[in-house]
Amino acid sequence: MTETFYEVMRRQGISRRSFLKFCSLTAAALGLGPQFAGKIAHAMETKPRIPVLWLHGLECTCCSESFIRSAHPLAKDVILSMVSLDYDDTIMAASGHQAEAIVDEIVEKYKGNYLVAVEGNPPLNEDGMYCIIGGKPFVEQLRYATEHCKAIISWGSCASYGCVQAARPNPTRATPVHKVITGKPIIKVPGCPPIAEVMTAVITYLLTFEQIPELDRQGRPKMFYSQRIHDKCYRRPHFDAGQFVESWDDEGARKGYCLYKMGCKGPTTYNACSTIRWNEGTSFPIQAGHGCIGCSEDGFWDKGSWYARLTDIKQFGVEANADRIGGGLAAVVGSAVAVHAAVSAVKHKEHQEEKKGDE
Repeated sequence: MTETFYEVMRRQGISRRSFLKFCSLTAAALGLGPQFAGKIAHAMETKPRIPVLWLHGLECTCCSESFIRSAHPLAKDVILSMVSLDYDDTIMAASGHQAEAIVDEIVEKYKGNYLVAVEGNPPLNEDGMYCIIGGKPFVEQLRYATEHCKAIISWGSCASYGCVQAARPNPTRATPVHKVITGKPIIKVPGCPPIAEVMTAVITYLLTFEQIPELDRQGRPKMFYSQRIHDKCYRRPHFDAGQFVESWDDEGARKGYCLYKMGCKGPTTYNACSTIRWNEGTSFPIQAGHGCIGCSEDGFWDKGSWYARLTDIKQFGVEANADRIGGGLAAVVGSAVAVHAAVSAVKHKEHQEEKKGDE
């Protein structure tokens, strides 16, 4: 039996108070009420850490880089202790036959009670020979490791959708996980990479509630992928006011105007970047002055230039084309002023006539 998360934290010298604070902040990160902090604490005190096999296919390891930099309180020290991360060929000390033997041990010992986290995707052309792990095609390792797993987490856009290695003409036939493995619950956590706190929160949810979080129609956790970046973007008021950056480093850029005309894909991208942000909540691409490229959406790599403007977007708060929005608002304001003036003149004339009649 593996240790519980709480036992590992105590062994590392973390106080009870810090543990409870961690649980409270985790509940907040998951969008849950404070009453759930106790439930999270109970789960971490009583439930053994669930074994995890973290597999790597065709990818750049940016998901791992993001994950290990989670800024959630205490996460940088103990997040790897929330689960029993038994296999991860990028960061584990073992190698060769010793490393691969761990996969066999987990599959046999914990049938139906372990998670498989997949970073990257399997190439299927040439019998999978474009990605070899332990002397075998990665697709074979993937099928073997997931056969008896409890659920699969597809980290990043590579595992979720295919990403740049699946871009046309896709000579290796890089294929997302859900098109290779069927009949298993799969949680997609897309992004290139995903936000660190989103990754840790998904694991915490699985550990606490022992169930898959509510997913959207693409298989992404609704708690993080239910709103467009545009909906909570701090530049949104400038969009509604028709104030846009027209060229890089112009006066509008200096004033923080909307980046829609510079190709920002925030209006069609579902993610939590504008609320959770990156690097300990410091910033996110749009705040740093670069438009969103839509990296958490399927096919973003094959949809033309990242700087090509979206056209005729209909789901904006102000229903208008960006080229006309400023003028349209001005016209509306001008019309309103004219109407107000006309009504005022009529009322003034009526008032004068009533006054004359009284005299």
